[in-house]
Amino acid sequence: MHVRIKVCGITTPDAAATAAELGVDAVGFVFATSPRRVDSGEALHLAEYLSPLVTTVAVFRHPSVEEITKVLSTFRPNVVQTERTPVLADAVTGHAALLPVFHDGPDIGERVARYASSTRAATILLEAPGRGGRGVAPDWERAGGLARTVRLVLAGGLTPENVGEAIRAVRPYAVDVSSGVESEPGIKDLRRMDEFVAAVRTAQAQLTTGAEISP
Repeated sequence: MHVRIKVCGITTPDAAATAAELGVDAVGFVFATSPRRVDSGEALHLAEYLSPLVTTVAVFRHPSVEEITKVLSTFRPNVVQTERTPVLADAVTGHAALLPVFHDGPDIGERVARYASSTRAATILLEAPGRGGRGVAPDWERAGGLARTVRLVLAGGLTPENVGEAIRAVRPYAVDVSSGVESEPGIKDLRRMDEFVAAVRTAQAQLTTGAEISP
């Protein structure tokens, strides 16, 4: 079992370089209103510190077509992450893959099933109700059910201390961390990033061998 790792909200060269050194699978650059917000020029600069093997993700919340088109005219990510996927599909097509964001709730299974059947989407990102970047986790039991039907990127509330437990409970395709590896909003703690990646690798190795994951 290989659990992919996305570190979101990279804002500094040190954090970008560390992500590359640690071998993370994806890095997110936030274009929504946030302490982690960057512009397209900053994202281009930070992406220079990444290996070509690292997937770059442009993270939006509720952008207009004009906003997303402006970013894509300068910064060409591999993936666009947004909550307005149907509205923006035409604007993104040809530039990047789409990663739809869903917020947890009792009806999450129905919402994801409708979306997946209408778009043939195989990968979604799941966050807690509300907005992302707050360190709040979705319900892991519901997330585990989704992970059996789609490739699930689990986001919200993950830290080096609990990501192993999350992987055991959910068996996600990928885990997404932001505030859980920060020293302050928008500033990544390089030691915490290292610890997070190590915890993921330990958990996936234990799952592969059938060993128990330590709490």
